[in-house]
Amino acid sequence: MRIGIDLGSRKVKFALVRNEKVARLESFDTLSFYKRFGRMDGDDLTFDLAGTGFFSASELAAAAIVATGYGRNTLNLKGVRIVSEIRAHVAGALFQTGLRDFTLLDMGGQDTKVALVRNGRLQDFVMNDKCAASSGRYLENMAAILEVDLSELSSHWDEPVRLDATCGIFGESELIGQILRGHPVARLCAGVNQTLVKRVIPMLKRFPSDTIVLTGGVALDRALVKLLEIEGFSVIVPDSPQHNGAIGCAVMG
Repeated sequence: MRIGIDLGSRKVKFALVRNEKVARLESFDTLSFYKRFGRMDGDDLTFDLAGTGFFSASELAAAAIVATGYGRNTLNLKGVRIVSEIRAHVAGALFQTGLRDFTLLDMGGQDTKVALVRNGRLQDFVMNDKCAASSGRYLENMAAILEVDLSELSSHWDEPVRLDATCGIFGESELIGQILRGHPVARLCAGVNQTLVKRVIPMLKRFPSDTIVLTGGVALDRALVKLLEIEGFSVIVPDSPQHNGAIGCAVMG
């Protein structure tokens, strides 16, 4: 029995793997989770995992625990193994898809990672963590400006309004300008989704593959998948894309 923890910027995700199968998945908003279950022990952060109610005392005592994510370097739990985000996500994608050769596109709350996997091994990767313009946070901000929820935003890809700003902040101003021009909300949503595709295509072209495995919370954006397919990419979204890192941690345990 193994437990994986992904301390993401927007969500903290958990995966429990038993007998080589995912037994349970859970997630919490990161800030509320830290406030409810976290405490400082000197300079380190510890979590009351038993207090979450997600694990029994016997599971915590018996399981190997592996963690990754933004908070991995400050996590201080006895017996916890810390792994890099990219290796956790590759392990999760291998486990969830059964594929051995693909390019991983992981789009999280604040960054985007692209990794080349050949014969089941990580060969190379590139990461965009300098700007959140190709991340879930960008989508949340744009949805707020358009006054739609993320489900509505992710349902539009036809006739996208052109948006050229490469910065998330400037992109907000550009979107407001296009709203004032009277474009329909559906086309504006499509334009927002298209900007994500334009930002990740140069990263994907560095590691060409027959198949793109799309993970992270942004993988739930149906329009993003459709627009990638329109660009000629073959895209596979695992059953649990948002928990992929946590699943990978559990597998590595």
